[in-house]
Parts: sequence; structure tokens; C-alpha cells
Amino acid sequence: MAIAALVSWILTATLGFTMLSLWLSKGGLRAARSDAAVPTRLVPPLIFSHFLLAAGGLILWIFYVIIDIDILTWVALGLLLIVVILGETMFLRWRDSRKETTPESRFPVAFVYGHGLLAATTVVLVLLTALGFGGS
Repeated sequence: MAIAALVSWILTATLGFTMLSLWLSKGGLRAARSDAAVPTRLVPPLIFSHFLLAAGGLILWIFYVIIDIDILTWVALGLLLIVVILGETMFLRWRDSRKETTPESRFPVAFVYGHGLLAATTVVLVLLTALGFGGS
């Protein structure tokens, strides 16, 4: 179960990093300035907090898979829950920006929904691992 969670988390991170790269390449940071001609609904503190907490949780999960200390599953799950709240906030802002010309309005829909589906899968697999299902 822990390996399945790791694979799911890596796939989620890959899609998330791809969307972050797209946002940056389409001028997301420039658009975040108050005087920007094209605004963004995804503010840098929100995006980078989501990214850093998710990446930190993934690193923690890798340590768990290697050293098998059970408390790490609960810490990783706690981080994931914060990441989910930030991600849901970004999803709602992205959804509202789809008819505008913002950097995030150009995200491929399949990437956004795929990222969310994989993230939900990851949370479930991490929870099941923390509860002791499927072994380490």
C-alpha cells in the first residue's frame, strides 16, 4: 500500500509541477503584480505553499517507505490534508477563471482533473497505510 501511495504521489506531483511550470511560463508571477495588465487568481503564496507542502510530504513519504517508522504516515497525512485545502482553493479559483485570460485559464482540463483524481487517490492510500492496511 505504501508503494502504491508513493507511485500515486509521484504521478500527482508530476502533473502539479507541470501546471506550475505552465503557470510560470504564461506569466503567472508577472500577473500576480497589482499593476499587471492580465491578472491571475492564483496568488504566489497559495501556489508555492501548496507546492512546498506537497513536495515536503512526498519527501517524508519516501523516508517512510525506506525506514518504516509508522508516525511518518500520520505526519504525511496531516500535510496532505493541508495541501488538499490549498489545492481545493486553487481549483475553485481556476474554475472561476476559465472564461478569463489568466495564466491559469490555459491549463489543460485533463491535467487539472487528473491531478485532483490522483491527489484523492494518494490521500486514500496514505490513510489506508496509516491505518495499517496492506502492510508497509
